Order: sequence, then C-alpha cells, then structure tokens
Amino acid sequence: MTQATILVTGATGFTGRKTIETLLSKGVPVRALVRKEDERSAELRALGAEVVLGDLLDLNAVRSALEGIRTAYFVYPIAPGLIDATARFAQAAKEAGVDAVVNMSQISARRESKSNAALDHWTAERVFDWSGLAVTHLRPTYFAQWLIYPHFRSHILEKAEIRLPFGEGRHAPIAAEDQARLIAAILENPAPHQGKTYTLHGPTELNQQGVADAIGEVLGRKISYTQISLEDYKRELLDAGLPAFIVQHLGEVALDYQHGIFEGEDSIIQEVTGQAPMTVQQFVTLHAALFNA
Repeated sequence: MTQATILVTGATGFTGRKTIETLLSKGVPVRALVRKEDERSAELRALGAEVVLGDLLDLNAVRSALEGIRTAYFVYPIAPGLIDATARFAQAAKEAGVDAVVNMSQISARRESKSNAALDHWTAERVFDWSGLAVTHLRPTYFAQWLIYPHFRSHILEKAEIRLPFGEGRHAPIAAEDQARLIAAILENPAPHQGKTYTLHGPTELNQQGVADAIGEVLGRKISYTQISLEDYKRELLDAGLPAFIVQHLGEVALDYQHGIFEGEDSIIQEVTGQAPMTVQQFVTLHAALFNA
C-alpha cells in the first residue's frame, strides 16, 4: 500500500472514475478499488492511482483495501447485494479506523419506495447511520449520463426522440463529472458534511421535452419527447437486455418521477466547489463525439 488515505470504490464507474481524476489532478494520492484487472483499471494506474482488487461483498478484501485510509467513497451498482455490501464495508471501515464515508444513494431512496433498489438504498443509509461512522449521504436525481447510455442514445441518434413514461414530471439532469467534484471535496474535508444528506441536481429543472429541446439546440436538429406507457417502457428495457432487477426499479421510479420525487435544482455543488454543475447543453457539448457517432 502507498501513502494514499482516500479510497474510491466503483473506481471504473462514472462517479468513481471522475472522482479519482479530480483528486489526482490536485495531487491527492488515491487508492482505487476495482473488481478485476482490465483496460479501465490499467488506465487508472496510468493516471497515477494505486489500484487494488476486491469485491465489495468480500469482507476481507474490503478490510485490506481500507488499511490506512482516512476517508472513503462507497458506491454500489443497481443490483442485488447492496445491503450486504454496505454492512461489510461499514464493519471493515470501523475496524480500519476510517474517519468518514461518502455514500452514494439515490433521490428515490425512501422507506415507502416500491422500487426494490431504492428501498435497499434507504436501508443501506440506515446501516451506515447505525454503524456510528461519520457519513454523508448523496441522493442524485437522474444522471445526465442517461443521455449517453446505449439504449437511450440510440433513440436520440436514430429516431430523434426521447421515449419515456415520465409524463410532465421534471428534473435537472446532474452530470457525473459534477457529482465527482463534490465527492472529492467532501473526501478531502469531510467534517462540515458529516451526518448530512444532500440531494444532487443540475442547475436547471426541465420536463422531458425541455431536455429534448436542450439536446436539439446543441445538435442542430429537432428532438422530440414521446410519452410511452409504463408497460412499453419495461418491455423495451427487457428487450434491450437489462436485468429484471433494474427493470423493476426503473418502472417504479418512473412513477416517482411523475409524482415529483426527482424535482429540484442545485443547492450544494456550486456552494461547496465554487463551480456550478453543467446544463444539458454543456453536457451534450462535452460528449459531442458520442452524439455525432
């Protein structure tokens, strides 16, 4: 192990990778926890991160990864196992003497949630709270990265449409890049944020046609929002190869979206980092190569 005192899990994912890049750009040593050696882990090493292997469900691997760590970022995919992984991570962090943890949750995390994944996130938050660790919970709205996920990007590129059962619900898409700046800032100076829960949003709340218009403004073409039924949505997701666990989650939070659960605009990222999160237009411009494919 090196002198790194910050651990980032989910190191090859959207927020994990960008958090590592942000910290390394400031000369902060980082230890990155990855599940396997591949091109992405090699890229992290090339950037200067210390890369260690381990599964978040493997208590001993997590305990080893946390040795000498002062603050840690915990993120788990939308998949079964979150509560087990949280409990094991919390136990390992307590044993290792970790000072603070930043926990990635989601805005739909509620006791009454019908989504199994969202309820798991709410329960996982409580596990961290019970552990006695100094924890900051992050609850982002829908990521701007949704626009570049293959299933959704193909509709934008091939059919010039966004197809969702979101009605007239609204949200302010939040980029992983902006979340990472906040995560990095909290990891470096956790004390002001301990015990707090932050909802994370972009700067401008939009309905789905508003999102489509913002994309079209950058691409120079008309993009339309097509309202589809919840049944059609779930069928399309299954046809696209998404696991049933994710489809169940997305179906339930689509109803949450219609009921305003995902609403809000940034109230913390600019305050803490000094830089406002990206608009949809700025996000599409940043990832123009993907939209011009």
